Amino acid sequence: MEFDADDIFRDDEDDPDNELYQERESTKDLVVYLVDASPKMFSTTTPAGDGKDETHFHVAISCISESLRKQIINASYDEVAICFFNTREKRNLQDLNGVYVFNVAEREYLDRPTARLIKEVSNVEESFMSKIGSQYGINSGSRENSLYNALWVAQALLRKGSARTADKRVLLFTNEDDPFGSIKGIIKTDMIRTTLQRAKDAQDLGISIELLPLCHPDNDFNVSTFYSDLVGLTGDELAQFMPKAGEKLEDMKDQLRKRMFKKRIVRKITFSIANGLSIQLSSYALIRPTVPGAITWLDSVTNRPLKAERSFVCADTGALVQESVKRFQPYKTEDIKFSVEELSEIKRISTGQLRLLGFKPLNCLKDYHNLRPSTFVFPSDQELIGSTRVFIALHKSMLRLKRFAVAFYGSSSRPQLVALVAQDEIMSAGGQVEPPGMHMIYLPYSDDIRHTEELLMGSDGAACHASDDQISKAAALINRLDLKDFSVFQFSNPALQRHYAVLQALALDEDDIPEIKDETLPDGEGMSRPGVVRTIEEFKHSVYGENYDEESEVGNAKVSETTKKRKAAAENAVQEIAKHDWADLADNGKLKNLTVMDLKCYLTANNLPVAGKKEALISRILTHMGK
Repeated sequence: MEFDADDIFRDDEDDPDNELYQERESTKDLVVYLVDASPKMFSTTTPAGDGKDETHFHVAISCISESLRKQIINASYDEVAICFFNTREKRNLQDLNGVYVFNVAEREYLDRPTARLIKEVSNVEESFMSKIGSQYGINSGSRENSLYNALWVAQALLRKGSARTADKRVLLFTNEDDPFGSIKGIIKTDMIRTTLQRAKDAQDLGISIELLPLCHPDNDFNVSTFYSDLVGLTGDELAQFMPKAGEKLEDMKDQLRKRMFKKRIVRKITFSIANGLSIQLSSYALIRPTVPGAITWLDSVTNRPLKAERSFVCADTGALVQESVKRFQPYKTEDIKFSVEELSEIKRISTGQLRLLGFKPLNCLKDYHNLRPSTFVFPSDQELIGSTRVFIALHKSMLRLKRFAVAFYGSSSRPQLVALVAQDEIMSAGGQVEPPGMHMIYLPYSDDIRHTEELLMGSDGAACHASDDQISKAAALINRLDLKDFSVFQFSNPALQRHYAVLQALALDEDDIPEIKDETLPDGEGMSRPGVVRTIEEFKHSVYGENYDEESEVGNAKVSETTKKRKAAAENAVQEIAKHDWADLADNGKLKNLTVMDLKCYLTANNLPVAGKKEALISRILTHMGK
């Protein structure tokens, strides 16, 4: 199998060392939604946004349903379980009373969310009383402790995975701040002790318990009565808990449909400093592109994911090739053979470590040196004890001397020089704003830096310069149109929003597709204000003159130029497609042997879209030919 020698050192976007593809291999979220189903959750109401009253149980279910819908977009590989306690019926692996683990067919108790799970959770209130039921699982007439049982079931569900590869959480929804209020004496003391011990055992196993209290506007939730000890709140945390819990609940109800990447470790890096001294660093991707989820091929009958397998058949004997495939490169009169392992070693320029080369003043680092989003690095003592101490010493010295470190980052796909810039901790009244650490900035190669383009020359050979009046009018226009407190995070991608809305409607069998507001469109109302219109006209007159007609002088020229280019491309495409017998190629399945440019020529000549991969182009051509 021949290979392209120039292809050996190409940038591989799907390389496993690439940070954008490390997310699934790093930690993931395992969440158990623990919902109180006692009669108080159904009798207590709170005003909804439309003025109608809704039960706290409805609020909890709405939050979970909305969270699951967004989770499929945010992190579809995270796993969840839904568990009700204080129930009449029971369903759990431990066969404990008062606990019901809600699930659907063909799904484990703790698994990825599915469309069927979301649909049935959204409608669980309709049949909850008849199929599951509600009752107080903690009362003076019984020694049953449904809260204890629920924590035990949640802990058992979260046994899956290790604490190093998964973030395990229990989200507890309740409106009862004193679950043992109806019990007195030593029985109450014993129940509280055992329940708190059960929570502590779960936390010792790396499971965090988060409380989402539900309360009526006229009846505050007193977290100090019991749950502060269960969750572990002390001091200032106790005073700030209720406002933050309310914000978290609102976030779950009103989440935006967008890709959200949590602050998870992307990969571990060994940082070699000098004389055999190395420390361990954890890297975090701060910003990454937002794209639709990967396509998963499903069986048309069972709707289960397909697993692709590839086999090589000998062209001479027709037998399956059992040995590993080898590639070759012609060299003079011989074919030089390479195994897959040998090609991997050829591509592997470095071992993937970070090696310190030296230091430079901060003023040597320019803005245009930052080619792509930086990576944030922080020390880790899990594998190399003492990494944090060495990192702190290096970090403080770099801040004091105003230096940045130059290092070689040996990624297998793109080895390059990087700059390590120390960032000091920034605090405010609300807490930490910026953490201490280092930003790893990827430095450009020499051919990555583009020289400034030549100035546009006038007819007399001299460079054109704006007059003082034009500059002042341009400055006034910019000041008038300046957006206050602008942030790119204020706007969502309308194409992705539409994509997610269509997917949701298809998966959940919804009749209507949610209306998507395009936030990237200009503010027509704001642009039509008299002050803005006047400033735009003044700028236009200062640059183009009083008698300038935009539509006649520029619009028609642009249209005619675009039309000429389109006609020329179509004529060229007609000439190119005449070189092939397209009907014969389609009948014999040989369209795949053509290049992408040949396929696009056919599509251009027939006024068809040319976007997509090669398979999509071939499918579009066959559809046009009626094959």
